[in-house]
Amino acid sequence: MFDNIEARLSLADPVFAAVEMIGLVFLLLLVSETAWDVFSGYRKSLRETGANILISIVNNVLERLAFGAIFVVGIFAAEYLAIATIPLSWWSWPLAVLLADLTYYWMHRCEHRVRLLWTYHSVHHSSPEFNFSTALRLAWIEALFTWIFFVPMVMIGFDPAQVIAAFAVVIAYQSWIHTEKLGKLGFLDGVLNTPSNHRVHHGRNSIYLDKNYGGILIVWDRFFGTYEPETEQVLYGITEPVMSSNPFIINFRETTLLLKDVLRPGPLKSRLATIVMPPGWRKEKRANNQAETLDQTPQRQDT
Repeated sequence: MFDNIEARLSLADPVFAAVEMIGLVFLLLLVSETAWDVFSGYRKSLRETGANILISIVNNVLERLAFGAIFVVGIFAAEYLAIATIPLSWWSWPLAVLLADLTYYWMHRCEHRVRLLWTYHSVHHSSPEFNFSTALRLAWIEALFTWIFFVPMVMIGFDPAQVIAAFAVVIAYQSWIHTEKLGKLGFLDGVLNTPSNHRVHHGRNSIYLDKNYGGILIVWDRFFGTYEPETEQVLYGITEPVMSSNPFIINFRETTLLLKDVLRPGPLKSRLATIVMPPGWRKEKRANNQAETLDQTPQRQDT
């Protein structure tokens, strides 16, 4: 099976070629937007943009050296668990993209609600700016985890090459939605993941936290109760800002914070729970315990 991976991936060459074309168009848009922002004075500094580009360069190197291979081999290995076979045909391609988009929704939601996964996904959310370059700000270790979520697609019968290509389509679609240059798009905002919907997703406003997880379709959020329209100015970034443009700090700050929480004194059960509970769970738990302690403290009776 593993000796013909390259040949089998070639079956999806037209899709990969289309994704590459989208990538080239996106790069032109990125350069144009950056030049306009600098010329107009909208972007006061290029530190965040530079960090995004450096992170992307390292990401591409890592994917070509090892991490990309881990993703591909992991997906193909799942074929041993397949219970059926879905042929590569005209009708299976749109079905694969649709299912990959649904899978992406739940993967994305888990990345926000499981702290271990948030340690790498927070990289994408850590910028206080929102522009095309933000789409490049993806964690260096992300490919080590994301393939796991797509194993079920292979298990039910989709060809591994088709699964990888469908996932690439979902990711490629999202390149254009990282911008403030486009406002609301009417009825499209209720169906697709648009710039307005994705601005909400990148907001640290209380009403925007953990909303709009969709990749291509925003209808998943509407169906599963995580949709929020853009109603107030978006404040970008994470609730505890990184305060650095150093790519290494951006990539590993949350991992360091998680390790500190796991290793700090306290009940082992609580420290291990920190790994799988949502970000901020430990602080909320501590605050609740303090509130309960205050409630149980006997009040002095004045006489």
